[in-house]
Amino acid sequence: MWTRGYRDEVWSRLDQPWDLIIIGGGITGAGILSEAARHGKKALLVEAQDFASGTSSRSTKLVHGGLRYLRQGQFLVTRKSVRERERLMQEGRGLVDPLAFSLAAFPGDQMPKWMYGVGLAMYDALAWKWAHEAQSKDEIIARIPPLGSSNVQGGYRYFDAQTDDARLTLRVIQEGVRHGGTAINYARADQLLRTADGRVRGIVLRDMAPGATRTAEVQAKVVISATGAWADDLRTQLGHEKRLRKIRGSHITFAASRLPLKEAVSLLHPRDQRAIFAIPWEGVTIFGTTDVDHGDLNTEPAISQQETEYLLEALQKAFPSLELGARDIISTWAGVRPVINTGKSDPSKESREHAIWREDGLLTISGGKLTTFVVMARDALAAVQDDLGELGPRTQIFDTAPAEVNWPSSVDEGERIRLLGRFGTLIEAVAADKEGAERIGGSVALYSELRHAARSEAVVTMADLLLRRVRLGLLLPNGGFDQMARIRAVAQPELGWDDAHWEREEAAYRKLWKQAYSSPI
Repeated sequence: MWTRGYRDEVWSRLDQPWDLIIIGGGITGAGILSEAARHGKKALLVEAQDFASGTSSRSTKLVHGGLRYLRQGQFLVTRKSVRERERLMQEGRGLVDPLAFSLAAFPGDQMPKWMYGVGLAMYDALAWKWAHEAQSKDEIIARIPPLGSSNVQGGYRYFDAQTDDARLTLRVIQEGVRHGGTAINYARADQLLRTADGRVRGIVLRDMAPGATRTAEVQAKVVISATGAWADDLRTQLGHEKRLRKIRGSHITFAASRLPLKEAVSLLHPRDQRAIFAIPWEGVTIFGTTDVDHGDLNTEPAISQQETEYLLEALQKAFPSLELGARDIISTWAGVRPVINTGKSDPSKESREHAIWREDGLLTISGGKLTTFVVMARDALAAVQDDLGELGPRTQIFDTAPAEVNWPSSVDEGERIRLLGRFGTLIEAVAADKEGAERIGGSVALYSELRHAARSEAVVTMADLLLRRVRLGLLLPNGGFDQMARIRAVAQPELGWDDAHWEREEAAYRKLWKQAYSSPI
């Protein structure tokens, strides 16, 4: 879809009039592009860095209703989320899949075990189903053997869902393009264009690809800012006060052999009673997350030493016999969540509901959750229907993948479902690569995915390729450096990079991974 030369092609036609410019290539912007394009709007999405390079590749990988938000009285957020979760699982099999959770109760938890049951009954009722059950101590240990050395008292079992957040974002953008939209990464909205009466009518766009110098003025009936934690940057250009609070959530990952889980575990942190998750994902185990105020958005967010120690403390509560420490961490990541700032002393108590503001013609949407991206997209477009016209009834989220695919014989049924979810209508291009039907190192990713990404998925930097298209920087020790010779042999010809270009990118990737994706202790 985005083969070599696509950037020049997009830049060559930016001077046409657009119905809609969407600033921000995370899941919210992706949803807006897809919804607008499916309803016949001429939409352009621009992203200053890579698609999903912000919060939308750095989440806990959960598509969930937010059980913990019920504790805070955020019933509306939870109701929307559980219903969207059900729809995403129904339409996005292989990309959004059910995930069993064991909610573990321990001595000293401030919430008694019976209250978990009340909360889960409400949680299921909001989704119009009954899918939880109480677990005794013996039952929960039988399901989660690593809990056996802890003081767990039992708990409950329930269901949510999980995804690959970056691949979800990319597929939604790709399908928006397939329906007539346009999307380009590494194109920054430097400045807002305004009419004589001060209303926003477009943007000055700057090419941020390495070595590029071009700019363009792009005009549209409507400009929507879906830049997440960065949304105040554009709003302050118009003279408005900041509204957002930037909260960092950080994660650590372990090889499944060191923290073996067949389903997820939720527990309360012994220090502050925040919910913490241990989640099997893509062949590794994720542990997180934190909730701390974040500072500078101009540097890559990274987990701090204090956050790492905080998460290791919770691991000791749940899985003491495993003796997990910093030496066992294979990767880390940190994402910055935008929430509406109400000045609460505890960042965790800020609402996760999204908000929309229309100021001087600029529509800003921020806050919210990955799970509710379609709801957010439709709310944003409904707010500008006076300029764009009515949106029409909601359609399906994902296009239907081919029913018949010529798979390599070595790809088993589970891998087929996973690949169909990630690539949808584009699956034939991946399945046709019989030579690449081999896993990369100890990860679940195939060389055919790597080759396809390098050839057709708008890769500009090595970080795009190894952190977001194929998640090797999260799934393999040392960021996948041990596999670099084979990665280079597969990807370099597709990217068209000469040796000097590849070596610059490899050096930049190594530096970035060590700064923002490795353990700080």
